[in-house]
Amino acid sequence: MSCLQQTSRANLSSVQAAGSRRICPAPFTAARSSRGQQSSCQARQQGSNSCFSFSSRAMGSSVATRAAAVEAPAPPALPYRVGHGFDLHRLAEGYKLVIGGIEIPHTKGCEAHSDGDVLLHTVTDAILGALSLPDIGQLFPDNDPTWKGASSDIFVKEAVKKMKEAGYVLGNLDCTIIAQKPKLSPHKETIRANLCKLLEAHPSVINIKAKTHEKVDSIGEERSIGCHAVIMLVRKDMA
Repeated sequence: MSCLQQTSRANLSSVQAAGSRRICPAPFTAARSSRGQQSSCQARQQGSNSCFSFSSRAMGSSVATRAAAVEAPAPPALPYRVGHGFDLHRLAEGYKLVIGGIEIPHTKGCEAHSDGDVLLHTVTDAILGALSLPDIGQLFPDNDPTWKGASSDIFVKEAVKKMKEAGYVLGNLDCTIIAQKPKLSPHKETIRANLCKLLEAHPSVINIKAKTHEKVDSIGEERSIGCHAVIMLVRKDMA
């Protein structure tokens, strides 16, 4: 081989090597650049999504706050309201037995924080229930010394006051007192007369029934006394 051919081949190899060094990194650099741009785009997209998510949460919170700030609609002026009341007291010696505000002669009385009037407590709860108000235990808690030994007339009068404020009058009341002893039949009319006075109602809309418990359970064994009542309230403008 001549010197000229050897020189030409050496130059060609040198050029190819140099070209290879220049060309090979280019795709790598382009790929790295492409990945960098993609990562940057993803970061911007994630940031945008995060901002959108935060904005959505903030907007939702704002809407919820505004909704909570809106006053609840006024309760419907129902033509009638019905309520049920129930009460039960343990009987024990050393207490007076008071039913419907009337003291009944007996060897035992109701063990309670107030005077333990099972009928008036039941009627009070029935009125409060018809008005969808808290029960007697919430309005007159038995751990409040204010009501220690208090007459249950107070509870009924407060319930009647709330009934009037709500725009209702008594429609009718049906009560059932459950006691094994004493016999309550001789006292029913006296109890009803007093209940009519407390409720400001005519006797024709107040009914008092008395039942035994056939010697079953605590009532039948003379260890307690119970009472149920159902009441209907009528809107004043319909009475």
